[in-house]
Amino acid sequence: MDEGTYDRQRLGQWLAGEARGFSRRDLLKLTALAGAGVALAPTAAQAAAAPIVKPLPPELFTVFGTNAETRWSALAGQGHLVPIDRFFVRNHTSTPIIDQASWRLHLTGAGLRRGPVDYTYGQLRALPATTVTTAVECAGNGRSFFTTQQGQTVSGTAWQLGAIGVARWRGVRLATLLHHAGLRPDAVDVLPVGLDPNYVTGGVDLGPVRRPLPVRKALRDVLVAYEMNGEPLPPDHGAPVRLIVPHWIGIASIKWLGSIEVATEPLFSPWNTQFYRLFGPGFPAEGQPFDRQTIKSAFELDRGATLPAGRTTRLTGRSWSAAGPIKHTDISTDGGATWRRARQVGPGVAWQSWELDWRPPAGSHTLLARATDVHGNTQPDVATYNELGYLFNAAVRHPVVAA
Repeated sequence: MDEGTYDRQRLGQWLAGEARGFSRRDLLKLTALAGAGVALAPTAAQAAAAPIVKPLPPELFTVFGTNAETRWSALAGQGHLVPIDRFFVRNHTSTPIIDQASWRLHLTGAGLRRGPVDYTYGQLRALPATTVTTAVECAGNGRSFFTTQQGQTVSGTAWQLGAIGVARWRGVRLATLLHHAGLRPDAVDVLPVGLDPNYVTGGVDLGPVRRPLPVRKALRDVLVAYEMNGEPLPPDHGAPVRLIVPHWIGIASIKWLGSIEVATEPLFSPWNTQFYRLFGPGFPAEGQPFDRQTIKSAFELDRGATLPAGRTTRLTGRSWSAAGPIKHTDISTDGGATWRRARQVGPGVAWQSWELDWRPPAGSHTLLARATDVHGNTQPDVATYNELGYLFNAAVRHPVVAA
């Protein structure tokens, strides 16, 4: 079951009063505030806190309060995986520091025969392990280009294209834990809950970050991860344990995992009612669900970079699609007037690296990269507008200067 189908089904059940986890009163309050132009953002105290633990040097990151975006120039020459020291950070509030020795993962709910069941960190490490290389990408990656490239107003963190990272994750399949805890055949939803501080917006305390998954997805490929690129998870990326939900938008991969409720009834949260839905012209009033990110490309080069005129420069970058592998990427160095096919390099797992040699004449130039995946999805000239700025997929105009 894809997330869109699941979400549409759950929305109907929630509107009919058959689901629990987030009251319609709070949803209506938040909706009214958004309609009145009130920014639904962290409180001043949350934004002022020291939200991220690891160093954020400006040559590696662009910082947006509680979030840090990877600079694409910092990925040049770094190999297929994003090093931990330059992997983007998406926090709703601040990074908690959790004691590994006292941490417990609490599985509970009517959907378990044995529950509740607690697992220590050591017990998780003793279970059969699985390794997966996959991307985590924020649903709003590329959001700023709705405004700067299309002249449209959107709300949310003004990411460019650096709210994505590919890593090698190691942990225990969630299916292993669910079966070990005695999953009932009538269980329908699981609700992973993070241990980060409660998120308060618009005067409403929404509690810790959480977002339900259908049991069918939980049993398919979801990982309870404790390692990232061969190292124990660092605090900013979910230590001691996080969820990795391949192919779904990043909000599903809950960090600082503390508990999982397994329910025999539908579950809901603010993170699939008010947030992470498509609102705006052409979408239903209750918002349109979406299951995964789209197709994108990025140059491993700063915007506005200066290149040597009259000398061959090797342009490098990466393209990716949540729908499947990249078939090819075309590059324009003249603002879209002409295009050349880039050479694909590297393994092409989760994203595809590419390169193209170019000898720029002196002056200003606009680069574009346009990817096509194996299913025929191609980056358009214009992305479909939505008020929260999700799923920007247009080819991005990238200015450079040759001198």
